[in-house]
Amino acid sequence: MTITSAVRTSAPEKWSDVQLLHALEEVVETELNRHLKAAKEWMPHEYVPWSEGRDFDGVLGGEAWTPQQSKISDIGRVSLVVNLLTEDNLPSYHREIATVFGRDGAWGTWVHRWTAEEGRHAIVMRDYLLTSRAVNPVELERSRMRHMSAGFEADNSHSMLHSVAYVAFQELATRVSHRNTGHESGDPVCDRMLARIATDENLHMVFYRNLLAAALELAPDQTMRAITDVVRGFRMPGHGMPGFERAAARMALGGIYNLRIHHDDVLQPVLRHLRVLEVSGIGPAGLRAQEELGLFMGGLNEQAAGFDERREALLARRRKS
Repeated sequence: MTITSAVRTSAPEKWSDVQLLHALEEVVETELNRHLKAAKEWMPHEYVPWSEGRDFDGVLGGEAWTPQQSKISDIGRVSLVVNLLTEDNLPSYHREIATVFGRDGAWGTWVHRWTAEEGRHAIVMRDYLLTSRAVNPVELERSRMRHMSAGFEADNSHSMLHSVAYVAFQELATRVSHRNTGHESGDPVCDRMLARIATDENLHMVFYRNLLAAALELAPDQTMRAITDVVRGFRMPGHGMPGFERAAARMALGGIYNLRIHHDDVLQPVLRHLRVLEVSGIGPAGLRAQEELGLFMGGLNEQAAGFDERREALLARRRKS
């Protein structure tokens, strides 16, 4: 991604959010047009096994849900609920990015397009889960109410650059989580549905990653600081939902999302693509952030290695028992 020379030569010593939004507008428009050409229209209803559906107990006097009715694996059920509840908080996410990026011009068009595409994910996941009786519908609805009632507040509201850096990693993390959930679910229908969702998430990641690349060229010191802050403090957007820590621990053990996956499949691909640790021509502040990032990634890799050993030992004990 190349910034025009006119913008580069007139760059201020420190960019404000307003200046960055204006300077990156052309990049956003380019990326938006690329995204619209790459994105394929798809229909949520085509991924739901409607023929398996039947009435639940309650006002329609149908059949009550029991765990035996679910055909997906235990870890698939846990992860699907976490992923759906995360998608459910879309109104709060829309508010966050609309506040940061605005509702006008190319930025606003992207915000609304992203929101519309993300809305399909919750629709198809809930329809699949209820139609296939994969989860307890009462517990699912109560969890949705608690989670959405709490709302969402972004960790990375320090600046517009922090927001862009966060979503570049978060969209990839979500894609990985969906794909691994599909693989571990034990249901080909679920796997196909989540693969379709993951395709959207990957396109969203590319949009933000390319925007982050442009920001790194435009304001290298500030962007380097934002990337480092985000990587060091990264949390998934669903961290505030009821029972998240317990569910996350099970997902980590089940190979859905853990330290090794976070390091190898989320952080490293984005950092390598942007060549973040190789960027030159940055000032003292950028160099400090770059050094912090390198040290952090080395430490995270060591933590991931320790987690891998503990996970393998636990799984080995379970296989023997």
